[in-house]
Amino acid sequence: MARVAVTGSSGKLGRAVVDHLLDNGWDVVALDQAPPARSGVVASRVDLTDFGQTYEALAGIDDRHDGVDAVVHLAAIPAPGLRPNAATFENNMTATYNVFSAALRAGIKNIVWASSETVLGLPFDEFPPYVPVDEDYPPRPNSTYSLVKTLEEELARQLCRWHPDLKLIGLRFSNVMYPEDYAAFPSFDADAQLRKWNLWGYIDARDGAQAVRKALEYDVTGTDVFIVANADTVMSRPNEELLAEVFPGVPVKRPFGPNETLLSIDKARKLLGYEPQYTWRS
Repeated sequence: MARVAVTGSSGKLGRAVVDHLLDNGWDVVALDQAPPARSGVVASRVDLTDFGQTYEALAGIDDRHDGVDAVVHLAAIPAPGLRPNAATFENNMTATYNVFSAALRAGIKNIVWASSETVLGLPFDEFPPYVPVDEDYPPRPNSTYSLVKTLEEELARQLCRWHPDLKLIGLRFSNVMYPEDYAAFPSFDADAQLRKWNLWGYIDARDGAQAVRKALEYDVTGTDVFIVANADTVMSRPNEELLAEVFPGVPVKRPFGPNETLLSIDKARKLLGYEPQYTWRS
């Protein structure tokens, strides 16, 4: 049984990731400032902005564990505006550097971390370069939060250049949702502007957890990034109608279905074997 440390294990996505990995045979060590949501999980409270704490949390803590085989790094101030920009930058960038560097020092070469859909140019006040958007164009950060995610992706590339046997997979998660959030979705149809900021995308937390597991199991070295969204949009209205109203004239890169996600998951499907299992429509 492989052991994985999950930072941010008590967060909205982290809770689903811990459950999914445990249910699929992984031994999980939960690392967060808050206690784990699931009872019986090996857990430690850790401040990831402190390198010494981060290293010990990954290398082994007394009777908690004696080291891990992989790391899933989800911990962060999770969105723009929750803290002043300098605080967001300092916390998120420092924590990610510490996790990546401490993992290397502990001999851990399998790392998956939460990048963000925001590197695609969110909020899309400026038109996207084309639809569906994908991983082929350079990041377009429009907030300090997104800037940090962009810098994390570059940090991963350079660390993998230094360490050719290292694997760092960044998952550009869409807006994380739980089933209880779906009751609000029908109201979005009344105003296409409400959810234009991310092209009407979302990710069910359980499908996000599946993507994490698939990325952990992806047998490669080096760094890569993947958009992770659900297969559909949050809207009942068709994509062509939405685009004509909100983003008229935006180039179309390939055909898409009436309610197909405009955050392309083609790459994650092809390379990770990711396939969403949930939808708000059911």
